[in-house]
Amino acid sequence: MRTPEPAALVGPETGPNRATFVELFFDLVFVFALTRISARAFEDLALEGGKTGWTAVTGGGKTLLLFLALWAVWQGTAWTTSRYDPFHIFLQLIVIIALVGSMVMGVAIPRAFSSTGLAFAVAYVVTQVSRPAILLLTLRRLQHRRLKLRMLITFSVTGVLWLAGALLPTDPRVTLWTLALLLEYLASRFGWPVPGLGRSTVSRWDIHGEHLAERYQQFFLVALGETILVAGLAYSRTPDDASRTAAFAAALLTSVLYWRIYVQRAGRILGEAVTRAAHPATIGRSAADTHLVMVIGVVSSAIGYELVSEHPTGNNQVGWLAMILGGPALFLLGRARFEYEVFGRVSPSRWVAILVLLLLMPVLKPVVSLTASVATPLAAAIAAPLVLLGVAIADARRAWGRPPEAAAPPF
Repeated sequence: MRTPEPAALVGPETGPNRATFVELFFDLVFVFALTRISARAFEDLALEGGKTGWTAVTGGGKTLLLFLALWAVWQGTAWTTSRYDPFHIFLQLIVIIALVGSMVMGVAIPRAFSSTGLAFAVAYVVTQVSRPAILLLTLRRLQHRRLKLRMLITFSVTGVLWLAGALLPTDPRVTLWTLALLLEYLASRFGWPVPGLGRSTVSRWDIHGEHLAERYQQFFLVALGETILVAGLAYSRTPDDASRTAAFAAALLTSVLYWRIYVQRAGRILGEAVTRAAHPATIGRSAADTHLVMVIGVVSSAIGYELVSEHPTGNNQVGWLAMILGGPALFLLGRARFEYEVFGRVSPSRWVAILVLLLLMPVLKPVVSLTASVATPLAAAIAAPLVLLGVAIADARRAWGRPPEAAAPPF
C-alpha cells in the first residue's frame, strides 16, 4: 500500500501488470452476486414463467437490469484501477467501497423490486458517486479533475432516479432505474458531457492495457466459476438420478469448452492487443462490451443447466431453450466480436455454430405430442456442448502446426 501525497496517484505507465489482492477479493463478491442473479432468473423461468410466457420475459428483463447495474460497478472499478495506481491508499479505499456496495446489492437482488429495493439503490449510488468524488479530491492534474467532476455530476443526477425509483412501486421503479442506467451508459459513451464543462475523448484516455485485460479475463473466470457452482449445487440435491447426472456432465463439458474457446487464442493475448492498439482505451471499451455479452451468455447457460437439473425430462419451454441454447449462441456472438478486436477478423465457425444453435430451438420445442419425448431439456443441454465442441475443434485445426498468431487489433 502506498500512502504519499494525493498527487502521487500514478498513471498506467508505472502501474502494475497484475491485479492486486484487494481486486481479487473484490471479484469474490461477484461470485456470490452472480449466484443471486441466477437464483432470481431461475425463479422467473421455473416458477413465474410457468404461468404466462410474458411473465418470464418481464421477470428476465428485470433480472438483466440488476445484472447490468452490477456490471457497471465492476467495470467502473476495473477501469479506475487500470488508469491509476491500484496500490495507492485512496484507490484501495475505492475498491473496498465497491466491494461492500456490491455485496449489499447481491444480498438485495432477490427482492430488489419489492422489499430490498432501497438497499440496492443506496448501495449502487454510494458506490458510483464515491469513486469520482474520492478521485476529484485526490487528483491534481486539471484534465483528470474535470473528467471526475463531470462523472460526479452525472452519477449524482442519475442517483436521484435510482433513489426515487426505490420508493415507488415495481413498474415505475423499473422505468426510472432503466432510464438511469441508460443515461449513465450514454454519458460514458460520449465522454461524460456536461453543459459548460465539455466532454472528453475516450481514445485519449491513458490505461494500463495488461492490467485491464487481466481484469476482464478474471471476471470471465468468475462467471465460469458461477456456472460450475450453480450446476454442482443443483446436482448435489439428487446425485443418484441418471438424467441429472447427464445434465451435470453436460454443464461441466460446456464450462470447459467455454474456457477453451475463450483462451484460444484471443483471450490469451488480450493484453498484447491492447498494448499494440493505436488507441488502447478504444479497444478496452470495446472489450468491455464483448465481455459483457460473453458473460451474459455464460450466466444464461448456468441458469439453463439448473433448469435442466430440476426438469431433465419435462417439456421444453421457450424461455428454457433461450437459456440452454441461447446462452451459448450469445457467448459465441460476443466471442466473434472479441476475435475481431484482437485479430481484425472472425472465424466462420462462430457464425455456423450460432446458426446451428438458433435452428435447434424450433426443433427442440415440440409442437406435437409425438416429438415431446425426444425434445426434452436434457436433449437441448446435450446438444449445446456438442455445437461448442465443433467450434473448439475448428479452432484447434486452425492453430495446428502454425506459429502462435500475433495480435493485430484494428483500432
